[in-house]
Amino acid sequence: MIINLISGPRNISTALMYAFAQRDDTQVVDEPFYANYLTNSKVEHPGKSDIMKSMPIEEQEIVKSFMNLVDHHRIVFLKNMAHHQHGLDWSYMKTLKNLFLIRNPKQLIASFAQVIPNPTMQDIGIEEEVELFEYLTEHGSHMPIIVDSNDLLKNPKEGLEKVCSQLEIPFSQEMLNWDKGGIPEDGVWAKYWYKNVHNSTSFKKQSSSERPLPENCRTLYEQSLPYYNKLKTHSLSI
Repeated sequence: MIINLISGPRNISTALMYAFAQRDDTQVVDEPFYANYLTNSKVEHPGKSDIMKSMPIEEQEIVKSFMNLVDHHRIVFLKNMAHHQHGLDWSYMKTLKNLFLIRNPKQLIASFAQVIPNPTMQDIGIEEEVELFEYLTEHGSHMPIIVDSNDLLKNPKEGLEKVCSQLEIPFSQEMLNWDKGGIPEDGVWAKYWYKNVHNSTSFKKQSSSERPLPENCRTLYEQSLPYYNKLKTHSLSI
């Protein structure tokens, strides 16, 4: 089976990928469409050239690469960013178990702005998350699952147990902890974005999550909040 995580940036998506990477039955894949997104969107991200050299760019080649992994692994966990799906053919998701990770956009935007100073709606992916949720609710083989990262951080064990139950897989205690540093499946962009998770060994709320929203990002926050609230109404109770 393939679990398709759909998240915005500066969430705990990397920590969740690390949690699944601890399972003996699971192969994780880190942001397989990142190079495709950078090619088609023309946005500038740190390490762009290295990212584009490190992975496939053509859409069908990417899909084939992770679909083939199910021949060798009981569970394949894809960590995907919602905005990386813009302009793609979403039909590959119809048969997957789709797990949406959301975060209050005030925290998300304040964190993202530490790396990209003037983020846009395209950067944070919340609008795409709503569009993808609606698409998969109508066309998917399984009802998509939504988890709010703040709820998961309050009680990681209960949260992961509920997520695993919804995915119809057994919970593994090993998911709660990992070694400091990266994992082999990290993308080459890890050095720019994964500092917090590399310094962690478990799910833990970062003190920086309370940083103030930059004034230049206030309009973006106001635009994004209704999308977050729409998804929040469908999130798991943890």
